[in-house]
This record gives sequence, C-alpha cells and structure tokens, in this order.
Amino acid sequence: MRSRRSVDVGRVALVSFLFIASAAHFDARTASARQPGQEPAGQKTEQPKAGPQGDKKGAPASSDPARGGPAAAAAATEKKTEALPTGPQLSVENDRPVITHTDMVTLTVTVTDTYGRFVTGLGKNAFTVTDDKVQQDITFFSDEDAPVSLGVIFDVSGSMSGDKINKAREALKKFIDTSHTGDEYFLIGFNNRAQLLLDRTRDSDALMQKLTFIQTKGQTALYDACYLGVERVTRGAHPKRAVLLISDGQDNSSRYTFTELRRMLKESDVIIYAVGIVDGGDESALGYGGRAILEELAGVSGGKAFFPSSGAEMNDTFERIALELRTQYSIGFRPTNFVNNGKWHKLKIKVQPPRGFPRLFVRGREGYYATTNPR
Repeated sequence: MRSRRSVDVGRVALVSFLFIASAAHFDARTASARQPGQEPAGQKTEQPKAGPQGDKKGAPASSDPARGGPAAAAAATEKKTEALPTGPQLSVENDRPVITHTDMVTLTVTVTDTYGRFVTGLGKNAFTVTDDKVQQDITFFSDEDAPVSLGVIFDVSGSMSGDKINKAREALKKFIDTSHTGDEYFLIGFNNRAQLLLDRTRDSDALMQKLTFIQTKGQTALYDACYLGVERVTRGAHPKRAVLLISDGQDNSSRYTFTELRRMLKESDVIIYAVGIVDGGDESALGYGGRAILEELAGVSGGKAFFPSSGAEMNDTFERIALELRTQYSIGFRPTNFVNNGKWHKLKIKVQPPRGFPRLFVRGREGYYATTNPR
C-alpha cells in the first residue's frame, strides 16, 4: 500500500512540474511579444524614487505617463510622429516671412484733413483706386495699427558734428517712444560710405546705444545709404516698411546715382520719410538742391520730407512721423488684365469723406511697375 501511494505522489508531482513549466513557457512568450513599456492588465508598476537631479530636463524620472516618464515619452513621441503631415513643409527662419510671388499691388495710404490732422476710422468704400485711369476693385483693406519694419538711416558725416547730431538723437528717442512696440529696426550709418550698424532688432535701447558712440567725420554717401536701407528693409518681417532718413546735406560720395535710387524706390513699396537737419535760422545749409532731392525721394515713395529749424520743431517732426505710421491705411488690389511686362502704371487714390466731414487729402505712392513682386 505504501509503495502504491509513493507512485501516486510521484505522478502528481510530475504533472504539477509539467504544468508549471508549460505556464512559465507561455508567460515568457507573452512577455517577449509585448511592446516595451506595456504592463499586463491589472498589474501595477512600482514607481521608482527620483534622485536629486531627476531626468536631463530637471523633471523627476518616472514611468507614470501622467508625469512624463520614459514609457510615456516613448508613446507620446510615437503618437506625435504619426500625427505629422507627410506633405512638403515650409519653414520660417529667424521670423522671416515665406516669400511668394503675386500680382497684388499694395498701397500704404495716409489721410489728413485741411489742418494736417490724421484721419482714422474710414471704411473701404471711402477709397477709390484707379490704375491708368481704370477703376480697380479693392480686395484688401486694413486700418489696423500694425508694426513696421523701419530702416533708420543716420548721417554721421563731418557736417553733423556738435549740436546737430545731439538734437537728432534726442528727436529719434522721442520717435521710438511714440512708435509701435512691435516695430523692428535696421540702423544704417553713413559718411564716406554706408554701413549696416544694426540688423533686424526690436531692441530700441540697443539702437540708441549704438548711436551714442558714433564719431562724425567724412563726406556724405546719401544715395548709397538709402539704397542699402531700402534693400535691408524689404527683407523685414513686417509687410509694412519705411525708411527714416536723417541728413543735413547733399550727396557727394555715393557710387549709386540719384536716378538709380529713384528707380529702386518706384519698384519697392518702402516709404521714405526724410528729415533735413538745419541750424536754427539758417535755411541755406541744405541748399535748394538738397531740399529738392529729399523731397523727390520722399514724394516718389508716398512719404514726406521735413525741414525743422529748431530742436522743438525737430521733436514735433519725429513724433508726427511716428504717429503717421500708426494711423495709415493698407489697401490692396489685383489689377484687371494684369500683364507681367514691367511697364509703369500710374495710380490715383481718392477718398470720399463721410457726410459732414471737410475735404480730406490722401497720400500714397505714385504707381508701380507691372512685375510679379515678392511678398
């Protein structure tokens, strides 16, 4: 009897051993097929204690998905990768806009009343645009206080020494204080040659500091400086672009000619504001030729030239320019029967004042060349 019981016990032990081995083999195969980071249903993972430094980013290491542990990070990366589009991607480097080519003609327009005060609040229907005497449909309109890409072109030739450059610096500081906080600046200084001193910055303090240590000397390469300023501003981040030109004399050191600069301004959509610096009571410092040049450069771009004769008047001038840039209208249209032939088109902009308003005056660029411009 004892011998039979021993045999039965041995059989039971053998069956139990085979069952356990089979179960272990099944668990091993199941575990090998499981994805990394997955846990069996109903099984909790023990949270490891974070060390004093945690992971590389400074967060405590954890496998809990809600706390961003390794398993959750892997799963999130996998999901993020799957969500990315597979088509071609466009990248923007250093806040530079993506450039496309379009036949859209854009105009920056200033409206004033008979007293020279800026007029805001007008609607699209108040404006009429004719292209070579053919009325156009306005497809884009905005009166938003938008930031501007601004080139500050500062004359640092020998004739700007002493009180002139100090007054110009003070006035420029008032200009910046009145400007839009989102404006970006390009600073160009010029005497015998033009030089880019500051490229694409929104730090107005850095701009003023740069001007503090400039020494005035040499002649006046005004055309070269304007050419460089317009070229840099057209690469700016904002669609609205302008140049503030500060000088006290005529050009006498440029490689570019007045005709070449004028042509460039007519091809671009950059507005020129020229400030001629003269001594108090001495209106001959610029000379009639210099005044005419500044007025022509500003006028062809849709801007304006100013000739303040005192420090107070200079401050008012700079503040007025800053205010004008913040109260302008942006108008866009696609010319009917557009032909990309490079021909000059004459524009005329009219504004119809609301009932009860006095006569209004509108200022913008004179025309455009029929080419598909980059935007």
